[in-house]
Amino acid sequence: MKIICVGLNYRQHARELNWIIPDEPVIFMKPDSAILKNNKPFFLPDFSNDIHYEVEVVFKICRLGKGIQAKYAYRYYDEITLGIDITARDLQAKVRKESLPWEITKGFDGAAPVGRFLPVTSFRNINDLDFRLEINGKVVQKSNTSDMIFSIDRIIEYSSIFFTLKTGDLIFTGTPPGVGKLNKNDHLVGYIENIPVIDFEIK
Repeated sequence: MKIICVGLNYRQHARELNWIIPDEPVIFMKPDSAILKNNKPFFLPDFSNDIHYEVEVVFKICRLGKGIQAKYAYRYYDEITLGIDITARDLQAKVRKESLPWEITKGFDGAAPVGRFLPVTSFRNINDLDFRLEINGKVVQKSNTSDMIFSIDRIIEYSSIFFTLKTGDLIFTGTPPGVGKLNKNDHLVGYIENIPVIDFEIK
């Protein structure tokens, strides 16, 4: 299985980072070793002094597909949760400056915590979902999927031009504004609507 991620998919987040809003989805990948399940703690690595959280809505692919049109994309996912795109921001700044690949900044072990999955059918409209991340009881990120630049169906259409989507693949759909630094003993809880789906600690 693979993890397909979308960068800069919320206008406000692109602006807070001073980056240009893209015309097409910005795709990058994380290896399966980045996945952190079952609310296990995330251990801060020693190779970075600036580890950031980025909460994202995550969809799970439920069937094999390639060259999928957006109007049929809904057939290819059936579960949804929240994930945290954990980023080594200091390393990211360095590799961007040198125009180097950024896998080491986002694909390291444990850099993709995912919550429990819920059926997509549990929600009236996945393109109009409130979600939020709380750290130590304080809301740090809050948005709605209607604010995404590229919808999940468009992301699937675009991704499947380049990659065959397989059952169990995960798609991280981008983060809203409010990203920030993680610190030891932080307690993260993420909600879709008012349903808690992820709950873990930083060690």
